[in-house]
Amino acid sequence: MKKLLILLFALSATYAASAQGDVQTIFKSSRVTGYGAITNKFTSIGGDYANMVGAYGGVFIDRKVMIGVGGFSTTNKIVVPAEFSSIPGVEMSYGYVQTGLMTEYVLASNKPVHLVLSMFAGAGFSYQYEHWSNPNYDWNQPHGIYDQTWAFVMEPGAQVEINLFRWMRLSPGISYRKSYNSNSPGLSAADLSNWSYNVTLKFGKF
Repeated sequence: MKKLLILLFALSATYAASAQGDVQTIFKSSRVTGYGAITNKFTSIGGDYANMVGAYGGVFIDRKVMIGVGGFSTTNKIVVPAEFSSIPGVEMSYGYVQTGLMTEYVLASNKPVHLVLSMFAGAGFSYQYEHWSNPNYDWNQPHGIYDQTWAFVMEPGAQVEINLFRWMRLSPGISYRKSYNSNSPGLSAADLSNWSYNVTLKFGKF
C-alpha cells in the first residue's frame, strides 16, 4: 500500500510539472516578428525608363502575413516635353513618389525557395523639378517642385523569395502599378501605370 501511494504521488508530481508549461487557452497565440526591406524597381513612366528605389517593413505574423508601410521614389531624369514644362525655356524632369500600406503573403516561408504575393495601396504623386544634370543648373539657388498632382495607387505583385540566411532574404519579382484619377500636365493615369521588375533584399526575424 505504501509503495502504491508513493507511485501515485510521483505520477501526480510529474503531471503537475508538465502541465505548468502547457497553458491551454481559448484563443491561439500568434507568432509575431518583423522585417524590413530595401528594393529597386525598373519600370517606365510616360513611356520613358524610370528607376525607383524604396523601403518597406512591418510585423510578420505566423510566418505568413506581413503588414506594414512603405515608400518609393524615382531617381533618374525623366524629361518633361517642352509644351508641358512648368517653367518655359527650362528643361524639367518628372518625379514620382508613392507611399502607403504594404502587405505580403508568404507561402512556405521556411522553404529555401518559395513564393510571396504582395499588395501596395496608397497615395502616389507626380511633380516637375529641374534635374541637377541640366547644363545650366545653379547649385547656389534653391530649387522647388512644381505641378504636384496626387492620385490613388494600387500595386499587386509576386516574388520568388530565396532564404540566403536566417536573417536575410533575396526576392526578385514583378508587379503592376495602377494609378487612378491623375491629371498631371503631360501625365495621365495610364502614363503612370505600368509593369515593374523588382529586386528586393529583406532583413529581420523570419
